[in-house]
Amino acid sequence: MEHTYLFVAIDAALKAGEKILAIYNDPASDFEIERKADNSPLTIADRTAHEIIVDTLNSTPFPILSEEGKHMDYAVRRGWDALWIVDPLDGTKEFIKRNGEFTVNIALVEQGVPVMGVIYLPVKRELYFAADSMGAYKLSDIAALKAGDTLEKLVTAAARLPHADAKEGFVVVASRSHLTPETEDYITKMRQEHGQVEMISSGSSIKICLVAEGRADVYPRFAPTMEWDTAAGHAIARAAGMEIYQAGKAVPLRYNKEDLLNPWFIVEKKRVGSIMDDCL
Repeated sequence: MEHTYLFVAIDAALKAGEKILAIYNDPASDFEIERKADNSPLTIADRTAHEIIVDTLNSTPFPILSEEGKHMDYAVRRGWDALWIVDPLDGTKEFIKRNGEFTVNIALVEQGVPVMGVIYLPVKRELYFAADSMGAYKLSDIAALKAGDTLEKLVTAAARLPHADAKEGFVVVASRSHLTPETEDYITKMRQEHGQVEMISSGSSIKICLVAEGRADVYPRFAPTMEWDTAAGHAIARAAGMEIYQAGKAVPLRYNKEDLLNPWFIVEKKRVGSIMDDCL
């Protein structure tokens, strides 16, 4: 059944991505930008993608926690053994800037651990997907599922992550919109430890994918994020042999917490013998 749910999540992400891209490419669209309570932007693409994803995922037995949906009280959520955690449009600021660095994020979380994840990049037509039981994959040049498509066919056409020859030297990936002094200090420390360090800047959950793919060694995030920003990427990273650790600890991020705000974190290769091993 796990593979069935992953295929449904892929379908949801691709359908949402198609609609997002239509809005993005419409020269007459003003995106209908609103401001949420935290002053972050909300567009018609966020709202429309949310509706498409919820409609598709409703065919599964799991409740949905979406950035753009109603957030149930923890008294209710704490009873959810498994749930979808969704960001219909991760990187809304990048969407508004029209730089293409935005994604659709869908994760299945069980007992606080992301066990399945889908991230779709509509502009680049790139799909990342993963499950604990099958590993992590990247499929290029895909815009929608075709008649007769199955998960097995997608896996056959995709590249397994990570890529062994994805880079040379030590690479740090950082946020394009949230490069904090703490992040700069961390990059300085990496230069002291590794000598020459290449830095890649990117938006949205693409940064986690770059580590999972093997194109970067580490992604430090010393700025606020929410669970829906990281859950899908976390599942993909885990399936690729990486992990998202709380900054300064050998403890991975957990999900469906009472407070949906993530602590600061670092995405990197799994540490052998870490506390993480006792959490799985």
